[in-house]
Amino acid sequence: MRTLARSAYLESEFGVPQELPRAGSALENPLVFDAAAHELKQMAEQGLVRIVDEHRTPSGSLIDRLRFMRLR
Repeated sequence: MRTLARSAYLESEFGVPQELPRAGSALENPLVFDAAAHELKQMAEQGLVRIVDEHRTPSGSLIDRLRFMRLR
């Protein structure tokens, strides 16, 4: 089964910064978005993507914006 983060990764272009989308999907839920962002960060540790920009909520507890670039 494909996760939301895996779908965003597979739909992205190589070498082009992409924003993890929020609107119009399950990623509108802040907890779901944060989980997908963390999954993309794990993919960065594997060398699949590079995290270009990350923003957290004012409390710092959740990621609310993430830009990544597909490497492989």
